[in-house]
Amino acid sequence: MKIDMHCHTKEGSLDGKVPIEEYIKSLKRQGFGGMLVTDHDSYGGYRQWKNHIKGRRHEDFKVFKGVEYDTVDAGHIIVIMPESIKLRLLELRGIPVQMLIPIVHNYGGILGPAHPCGEKFMSFMNAKAYKRNPDILKEFDFMEVFNACEPLEVNEKARRIAAEYNLPGTGGSDAHKLDCIGLAYTEVPDDICRESQLIDFIKSRKPITCGGSIYTNTTKEKMGKAKTVITHSFWIYNKIGGWSKAFKRSSKLKNGYVERVDVPGNNDKSRPNHSTT
Repeated sequence: MKIDMHCHTKEGSLDGKVPIEEYIKSLKRQGFGGMLVTDHDSYGGYRQWKNHIKGRRHEDFKVFKGVEYDTVDAGHIIVIMPESIKLRLLELRGIPVQMLIPIVHNYGGILGPAHPCGEKFMSFMNAKAYKRNPDILKEFDFMEVFNACEPLEVNEKARRIAAEYNLPGTGGSDAHKLDCIGLAYTEVPDDICRESQLIDFIKSRKPITCGGSIYTNTTKEKMGKAKTVITHSFWIYNKIGGWSKAFKRSSKLKNGYVERVDVPGNNDKSRPNHSTT
């Protein structure tokens, strides 16, 4: 089954232009069986699916819940949590990566750098945390090695790094617009239908096939001559966003930031109950 493991929706990302149902229709027309919703610091797109579409339409299509999290020091990180866990902290940008990793792992989730060799401040290999401690790479569970919005040479560099660290590689379109949807894919077994199953598959370190085509305008091309201004503007935006969420993050960390959700049909008793509420 082909799934797109990097998807932005209008409901969940400020820069997303395509409603999740239109996203699903486009992927289905192209032969995809599922998608991982990875809105920026938000589960808005997935909530739209869960509350208004799931069980009513597109029952032949699988929608997995993820997030593209903005760390304060390591760029964008894709996070996937088990379906039974609500990690509310992931909607509050700005956690340092060395705090994020143990939190995600403690509650059964996995994480890996998105477009790791891409633009400064947005990508792990060009971020402060990696330059300070390259061994952080060993703590990730996977790495995005094909991003349709990055040049081929950037994706190839990511593949080499993933191979060096024995990290499974994934592919995603990183689509924000309709004409980019479906340009990248990751192959997973057909019987995967829950986030916990997707997590187990990636953690198994079995070979993963992924790839696709490069979007007409890569991130670098879209920035053009304004690249330096845009990347530094993003850094400022991320810092301000992180600071603005500092009190909420502190409150969540102090008062409990995880909910355990009862999932019908989920009989997996092997996962610990980490609920704090």
